[in-house]
Amino acid sequence: MHNTHPFTTTTFDIPNYRIVRSFGVVRGIVVRSRSVIGNFGASIQSFFGGNISIYTSLCEQARQEAFQLMLAHGSQLGANAVIGMRYDATELCPGITEVLCYGTAVLVEPSTPPVPAA
Repeated sequence: MHNTHPFTTTTFDIPNYRIVRSFGVVRGIVVRSRSVIGNFGASIQSFFGGNISIYTSLCEQARQEAFQLMLAHGSQLGANAVIGMRYDATELCPGITEVLCYGTAVLVEPSTPPVPAA
């Protein structure tokens, strides 16, 4: 199961909310390497073709960790939302990849104040 945040979006607005403060760019960075055992298992899977689940799992774990680090960075600044969220990956050298999750940390509040109970 993936942990997510209700106010994290790839768009630059959140319907029915307004941005009251921007904290700037936040990010989560993870650097991962493939293990020798993982490479061996992946080479067996690639021999038969199809999805290479060992690498899929590794990529998903790296993205999830980078996402959680980005949310933590935003929370440290006082944000309750991240807009314009994106992922990027760079191979630093063969077998070692940086996964970056970034966005703009903001403070949002409902665009219409709640109606007081009568």
